[in-house]
Formats: sequence, C-alpha cells, structure tokens
Amino acid sequence: MPEKYWDDFAAGEKIVTQGVTITEAHAVKWAGLTMDFYPIHVDREYAAKTVFGERLVHGPLTFALAVGLMAQTNHAKDSVIAWLGVGDLRALAPVKIGDTIHLEAEIVELRETKKPEQGYCRMRYDIVNQRSENVMTFDMKFLMHKRVAN
Repeated sequence: MPEKYWDDFAAGEKIVTQGVTITEAHAVKWAGLTMDFYPIHVDREYAAKTVFGERLVHGPLTFALAVGLMAQTNHAKDSVIAWLGVGDLRALAPVKIGDTIHLEAEIVELRETKKPEQGYCRMRYDIVNQRSENVMTFDMKFLMHKRVAN
C-alpha cells in the first residue's frame, strides 16, 4: 500500500525546493551524457562572442535538475504510478554556469480518472534563479494511486 495518495493533495498546494548552483561540471557531464556539444554550451570562446557573452546551461539540463529538486523533497512519496508527460514547456530566460536555481511548484489540477484506484494530477513547475527570475516553466502530469473504499 502506498504511503501517500492522490487524495492527500489539494489544488493550490505549493512546494518550494532547495536550490542548486549549476557548475561547469554539471554542464560538461551533461554534454558528455547526451552528446549535446553545441558550442553555446561547451565552447567558452564561441559563447563569449554571442549576445549572452558566456556559455549557457543546456535547457534539458535545467529541466532535469528541476525534476531532481522535486524528487529530493519527497513530497509525492510513493503516490505516483506513472509520469504522463510534460506540457507547455517554455524557456523564459538563459541559465548560465554559476546560476543558482530552485523550483516553485503548484498543484493546478486534480481530477478523477476512469479507474477508481487512480487519479490525475497536473503540477505547474516554475524554475527560478538567484535573481528571482522565472527561467523556465512547464506542466508535469502524473497518474497517482487513489484510495479506494472497501
């Protein structure tokens, strides 16, 4: 039996995570892991000549760190059956090596499903940097365990 259920969540509920400072090691390891060696991420001289003036953190790395920051909160515990996907992802501002980001999440939708033992949850994730700028936003969609009356 799960420790936490869909029934334990409420629309409007907010979760704020700790922060993480994105280092050069994060960016280099991500490039190697994903084979994403675009020069804006890995070539200091190239990036210096761009409008940004320095290397940018990979957008998918920023996304992945947000997922990890939420996991570290253990807020959902074992309520999630499956991740159903992501929607409306927008990169709003560049993330640079040395930036510190954290996640501000809100439960924006809870609804019943056809199966009485499962519920749907949509959470809005806003990634915020050390200057309180929202750098990325997206919706995470989950299928969760639901309490069933015996």
